[in-house]
Amino acid sequence: MAASSPGWLRRLFRDKKLGAIGLVIVLVFLFCGVFADWLAPFGMNQISPVNRLKPPSAQFWFGTDHLGRDMFSRVLYGARLSVIIGLSAASIATFISVTLGIVSGYFGGKVDMLVQRVVDAWMSFPELIILIAVVSVIGPGMPQIIGVLGLTFGIGGSRIIRGAVISVRENMYIHATQSMGAGTLRVLLRHILPNIMPPVLVLFSTRVGGVILVESGLSFLGLGVPPPAPTWGGMLSGAGRTYMYMAPWLALAPGLCLTAVVYGINVFGDALRDLLDPRMRGSR
Repeated sequence: MAASSPGWLRRLFRDKKLGAIGLVIVLVFLFCGVFADWLAPFGMNQISPVNRLKPPSAQFWFGTDHLGRDMFSRVLYGARLSVIIGLSAASIATFISVTLGIVSGYFGGKVDMLVQRVVDAWMSFPELIILIAVVSVIGPGMPQIIGVLGLTFGIGGSRIIRGAVISVRENMYIHATQSMGAGTLRVLLRHILPNIMPPVLVLFSTRVGGVILVESGLSFLGLGVPPPAPTWGGMLSGAGRTYMYMAPWLALAPGLCLTAVVYGINVFGDALRDLLDPRMRGSR
């Protein structure tokens, strides 16, 4: 079972300095996304032609774009969209992974074979090609992106949960519970699920970063959340690519934010895995 929150948090700052930095980056990212309305000095689509392509300054921290919109404000609102898409799609993906992984790993036999062959067939196709094809058919938009990314990441992640369930299923207390007449649902909810929570939490944390990165790639290709919504990928693809040499801050601002957030989420997820998995902690 996982340690209490204060325990792993103390170990994170004591033993995993890089993971602690990642946690700070994640918290700053969440804070900016949630409170973008109060932090942004201008509206996300407030046009001011007189301030067109202004470099970074005390008034415009990240400069302005070709329409005179403040890049700092747009990056903050882009963080909000990334928070919504990342957390929503990662939650859906984790639910799908846990459901498929528990069913496949616990029941085994023909059920396991059927589920895993479906997962094999799904994973044999490149994820980006599937995403481009599906979004091209159903059209761009936030609900579509969240649903497609949740399904894509969820099916692939079921392999991780399946392995954890198989490991837990062979423990003696599971056999003892079954021999005492406990029903399948009780075994799954009271004994299997609580003991696979560490890999579930790690899977969720890493999925958030992956979803944000893939959504930015789709927005860069014009298949993400449609404009004028200020997504980081859309900012890189539009004015950022067109005016890259004339105004490099248009590409640097969203690009560096995207890099920092995905890096912070990934290193925090790695540190969380090491702290919650007893096999990864090492001896002291």
